[in-house]
Amino acid sequence: MGGHWPAGTRLSNRPLPRRFYQRSSLDVARDLLGRDVVCESAEGVVRARLVEVEAYQGADDPGSHAFRGQTPRNATMFGPAGHLYVYFTYGMHWCANIVCGAVGVAEAVLLRAAVVTDGRDIAGSRRPASTARDLARGPARLTKAFGIDGSWDGTDIVRGSFRVLATPSIGGTVRTGPRVGVSGPGGPTPWRYWLDGVPEVSSYRPGVVRTRSGR
Repeated sequence: MGGHWPAGTRLSNRPLPRRFYQRSSLDVARDLLGRDVVCESAEGVVRARLVEVEAYQGADDPGSHAFRGQTPRNATMFGPAGHLYVYFTYGMHWCANIVCGAVGVAEAVLLRAAVVTDGRDIAGSRRPASTARDLARGPARLTKAFGIDGSWDGTDIVRGSFRVLATPSIGGTVRTGPRVGVSGPGGPTPWRYWLDGVPEVSSYRPGVVRTRSGR
């Protein structure tokens, strides 16, 4: 992804405050684009820039895991904003979401794609067959590159080892469209957001009808 910080920009390693996430997931999703994310683990630090996300609106969204209410699996979504909701899908992949809004509303933003800017050797060791473009291109690849699994569910991203930095985002043209792989009534909803012209943005595929809804 191209782009540089404007002259005079003060870079910061401070995380975004919790109030940033205590808003509609639609607003948070747009404002996350172009921001840097840092993930610390025993292996080291991976830093990446978010270029694609999807918003989910809880009980008002047929595409959300929370549409039919709280379960042990989605309980983190119903908690306070600024935490990671991590879930297992297709029997093989982890996906990471940021919880938004007020307690009980279960809104979230799925992290779909990012450009790894630091710690590429660490991310690459986790995905040894990947090209540089594909290191974090798609939600399952993103969590793999960061080293995120189910143990990260509930992580406080304001105070924890995973955080979105308060440094201003790199600008760009924001595009919107249907969410990837979401079928049924929530399928056409244009709540997928990405930065135009970035090769690390994942490919769109329509949803197929399944017995359970999406996120």
